Amino acid sequence: MARVKAGIVTRRRHKKILRLTKGHRSTRHALYRRAHESAIHALYYAYCHRRERKGDMRRLWIARINAAARAGGLSYSQFIDGLKKAGLQINRKALAEIAVTHPAAFSKLVSVAAARLKA
Repeated sequence: MARVKAGIVTRRRHKKILRLTKGHRSTRHALYRRAHESAIHALYYAYCHRRERKGDMRRLWIARINAAARAGGLSYSQFIDGLKKAGLQINRKALAEIAVTHPAAFSKLVSVAAARLKA
């Protein structure tokens, strides 16, 4: 049987990896072996951080809600507790958006929460 060289296949595979690592520094985008390592790590980090981003966004929403609630005289936990007692079910993403874009509406929510805490 004749020998089959993998020239075209290998070249294409190598070029694909080198295209993936285009913005990486030094030999990480120029030499295949280093580029392959770099690409594997980069893809792994991208996968993990897509999941981490969910928690990051939730922390950001909570920080925004806390800041706006404190401007109204309540802490974050008191505000959320007051909303639950008032029977208002608004998720944190929506609350953060209201806090940033409509401060007057958010202050009404704070007053509702504060009234339910006292009652």
